[in-house]
Amino acid sequence: MPHIVYLSLGSNVGDREAQLRDAENRLAQLGRLIAVSSFYETEPVEFTRQPWFLNCAVAIETSSTPEDLMASILRIEEEMGRRRLQNKGPRSIDIDILLFADAIVQSSELTIPHPAMHQRRFVLEPLAEIAPQALHPMSKKTIRELLDELPDGQTVRRVPRSSTTND
Repeated sequence: MPHIVYLSLGSNVGDREAQLRDAENRLAQLGRLIAVSSFYETEPVEFTRQPWFLNCAVAIETSSTPEDLMASILRIEEEMGRRRLQNKGPRSIDIDILLFADAIVQSSELTIPHPAMHQRRFVLEPLAEIAPQALHPMSKKTIRELLDELPDGQTVRRVPRSSTTND
């Protein structure tokens, strides 16, 4: 049975937009791509001495299990040149599972919903664009409510997609 899954994508190394588009295309092979947010330029958090990120949110419909989807995502990141050299450091691509239908998964390999999503404007802003009424299965709040509750800070600004690519 297919599930709706929401993902966060980010890149701050190389051609950020091209890498997000490449990741979107690769994710479309894992299920049916049903929504993609605008791109958002965001300042880094936690490890701040690095280039700004370009982020977006994606919704896919998939019949995969959460664990199989995560394995596929890790493979995509590796194929796209992701190297985990520094925690929260610069990366060509970062793909996180935010929500997997209404599932709650807590294992040593995977935590769903994403444990910090409710604190991150760079996650909630693009996600609220494509799924404002999606419900966080633990807090029982909508994505819009979580975004509205965030304190000021974390610069996030929508940027136009390049006019040189096909949409």
